[in-house]
Formats: sequence, structure tokens, C-alpha cells
Amino acid sequence: MIGLGIWEIGLILLIVMFLFGAKRIPVIARGLGEGIRNFKSALGKGDDPPADRALEEPTDSDSP
Repeated sequence: MIGLGIWEIGLILLIVMFLFGAKRIPVIARGLGEGIRNFKSALGKGDDPPADRALEEPTDSDSP
């Protein structure tokens, strides 16, 4: 890791709890998890080869 021991991690968690309050920590963690999940899914969508994109059916916005 980056050299953080158990005492340093505990101190950081204690400071976060004082800053945000115990009730908001799960909400913040849930939002952070959703953001990471969305980021990973967006990265995975850019890996399609161009040949596969040409075979996709046109959507309503593509038609004149």
C-alpha cells in the first residue's frame, strides 16, 4: 500500500466521521461506488471495434 498503518487509517476515518457525520458516510460511500461503477462501464464501451459499430441498427435519431 502507500505506507499507511492501522493507526493512520483509524485517524483518517475518525476525522471523516467528525467532518461529515455518521449518517452521511453511507450516502457518500454509495455515491462514490456508483461513480466508480459508471466510470468502469464507460471505459468498457469504448473498446468496440469499428466494424461492430457499422452493423448496429440505426436508432430513431439517425433517420431523417
